Amino acid sequence: MAFIKRKERSKERFSLLLLDLEEYYFEHTVVAALILFTPCRKIRGSLKVCSKSIIFEPEDHVEPILKVCFCALYTFLFHLEVSSKTEDVVQTLLQLHRASCLDKLGDQTAMIAANLQSRLARTSFDKNSFQNVSEIPHMECEAEMVTPLVTNPGHVCITDQSLYFQPLNGYPEQVVRIELHRVKQIYKRRHGLRPLGLEVFCTENDFCSDIYLKFYKTSDRNDLYYYIATFLENHMVEHTAESYMLQWQRGHLSNYQYLLHLNNLADRSGNDLSQYPVFPWIIADYSSTELDMMNPATFRDLSKPVGALNKERLERLLSRYRDMPDPCFMYGSHYSSPGYVLFYLVRVAPEHMLCLQNGRYDNADRMFNSIGETWKNCLEGATDFKELIPDFYGNDPSFLLNCLSLDLGKRQGGSSVQDVVLPPWAADASDFLQKSQKALESQYVSEHLHEWIDLVFGFKQKGSEAVAAHNVFHPLTYEGGIDCDSIEDPNEKIAMLIQILEFGQTPTQLFTTPHPQRITPRFQSISRTSSVNTPLNELSPASTSEDSSFEDLTEETRRLAWNNIAKLKLIILNCHFSLHSTLKMFSRESNGLQRSMSFSNMALSSCLMLPEDKAVVCSSWDNNVYFYSIPFGRRQDTLMGHDDAISKMCWKDNQLYTASWDSTVKVWQCDSADIANNKRCQFELLAEFEHEAGVNTINLNPAGTLLVSGTKDGTATIWDTSSSVQLHQVHCHSGKIHDMAFSPDSRHVLSVGEDSCLKVIDVQTGMMISSVQADEEQRCFCWDGNTVLSGGQSGHLQVLDLLSNKVTTRIPGHSGAVTAMWMNEQCSTVITGGEDKQIIFWKLDC
Repeated sequence: MAFIKRKERSKERFSLLLLDLEEYYFEHTVVAALILFTPCRKIRGSLKVCSKSIIFEPEDHVEPILKVCFCALYTFLFHLEVSSKTEDVVQTLLQLHRASCLDKLGDQTAMIAANLQSRLARTSFDKNSFQNVSEIPHMECEAEMVTPLVTNPGHVCITDQSLYFQPLNGYPEQVVRIELHRVKQIYKRRHGLRPLGLEVFCTENDFCSDIYLKFYKTSDRNDLYYYIATFLENHMVEHTAESYMLQWQRGHLSNYQYLLHLNNLADRSGNDLSQYPVFPWIIADYSSTELDMMNPATFRDLSKPVGALNKERLERLLSRYRDMPDPCFMYGSHYSSPGYVLFYLVRVAPEHMLCLQNGRYDNADRMFNSIGETWKNCLEGATDFKELIPDFYGNDPSFLLNCLSLDLGKRQGGSSVQDVVLPPWAADASDFLQKSQKALESQYVSEHLHEWIDLVFGFKQKGSEAVAAHNVFHPLTYEGGIDCDSIEDPNEKIAMLIQILEFGQTPTQLFTTPHPQRITPRFQSISRTSSVNTPLNELSPASTSEDSSFEDLTEETRRLAWNNIAKLKLIILNCHFSLHSTLKMFSRESNGLQRSMSFSNMALSSCLMLPEDKAVVCSSWDNNVYFYSIPFGRRQDTLMGHDDAISKMCWKDNQLYTASWDSTVKVWQCDSADIANNKRCQFELLAEFEHEAGVNTINLNPAGTLLVSGTKDGTATIWDTSSSVQLHQVHCHSGKIHDMAFSPDSRHVLSVGEDSCLKVIDVQTGMMISSVQADEEQRCFCWDGNTVLSGGQSGHLQVLDLLSNKVTTRIPGHSGAVTAMWMNEQCSTVITGGEDKQIIFWKLDC
């Protein structure tokens, strides 16, 4: 109910909602009207001149407001008080009367539009309205302020301090001012499926904006957007669907918050009823006395659109669809439209319903009378496929109550329409909302909400996937379904725009690949009879092992360490090493060189310390792998396994993974105990993963079940190590990938590359869900899934918060690029190596 909360209900009787769709209010003047009804009366009041009618508002509030279309003006006589405006008003009335006499709607509209543009051209923004005389104007253009069912033309002006809108008619106020430093978010919007809208938010509430503007030219909209964006670039974070997805997946956003963000990014606005935010039906049980959140049957199947929930009805719809000529569609009505929004909100926005339905409420039996009845009709009705609105999961129950004592009619049984009838499990309207909120945030919904997102915002919204998911609506509802500007016939164009606005619009598609599932905690000790009233802290998490308390403690240690990762302090410096073929081993305690071994006449590329710290494996640009036994102090073995330089290695359970610029990753079986005990290894090639370009880096997930590889051409590939099957391949960088790693929970992969970008890939779907442009090339990193500690080309370390896409800390370190980074299991110690031939030991200073 964003548009209702914007301001208190005005006591003024005149409202722009008295206008017809696409009608404008131009000006007003004081008149004395002689009304030629019986008996004739002369009444003093205000005459509102609109584009299709005149509206007379008597000074005496006992008298009704009168609205008369221009073709019926003969029933009224007006005596205009003489003023400088008198002649202009007369001319306007004559022009608009002539327009109303034209036969074709398109011709009428064209003449009205010409009148409006002429008025806008003759006027300009009044700079006396500036809040500060020192303000410097940047640009001025014409636009319309959009509120539900109404647009109001005027002038926009932006200065170095403020955004202004000045209505042409001075209604409801002379000027609207937005201070630029207060702006939190700005969004480009579609309006009538055209890229003309701009919405500005001065709060973090994505449901209630401060102003919505519709421009006449896309270029004006874009110029204003980029000016504000440039002004705000230092203190406004620009979020994407992918960045919100990452926050939601990891539990930093609730299901409600995430859906609001997606609606906002998909052009849904509380100011545009044809694109009002859409939320899903969640609960399917409206007859029980208690709501059992542990029973899957309590919930709606989120993998199907409303129209496909009833199998018998779906079969009838599909039969019609198969026989339908192009353009064919499965559903003749949409899941969100102005009529459906006001169906739910009629008790708090009656004036909007009256505006939409020409001054009448709907038939009492078709009103929003009962939650259960409405759900039943959505399941069984031949043309009813509507979803819900955010208000069903909010905190204000007034839309369910007839607090205004409206006369909404009587039903067939004789009962009058009052409050909405609630399901038996809800004690009152507030209790209904609280339980609906809990249902939305429940375990079941958290595990399945991505399926509904696929339908409404994702890859099942259009094309063959939509057909397979039984999710096909009328072509006019989709972005790009029709180009209104290409329609030459003005009558056809007007009819098309009205149909688009009244029928409803499908959200902008945000995702083109399957949406990842949310990462949710699992609970085993939940009784079958747990109800919605059971607090979450009474549900016992499952014990995975006898050492779970120790694991919990270790995990808490890691969490605390990452929360304080910006407090890294340099402990030891000046451990000099060379960039040749020498392996050097230092003592951390004495800061002294212990051993130095030369393996090849070419540089080493990577090294691994094997379990029990008794053996070291080194790879080289000479295509070989060298094994060194620490107890025996000698090179133990050499593996010649590639046709080009070996770039990176991984080790897991006596299996060695080697990546090479020969475009392969190979897996070798070898026993670390043999190396440590001075025995020759029996190397067995277990698997080979082929690529289209040289492989520059690899990483295993903690369990060793998944491998990710990054190539010189910027391609990341995720493999199943048990079957050697490629799961996903994503071209994520425009240059070489330097480093890659799985998150601790194996849900995501992070990569850094030559293009100075950090990319996050969802392992389940292969979707690239986050992209951050760093201010310099990052060469290596460690991360916990949310926060990244990386080493850059300049030699500095940086701490990046992936959830906000912001660098929070920069730590001076090396004098050359950081090329290697290691972190201990407790995340309390970090070691970095750089091109300055230095090794640095870092410690958390907590």
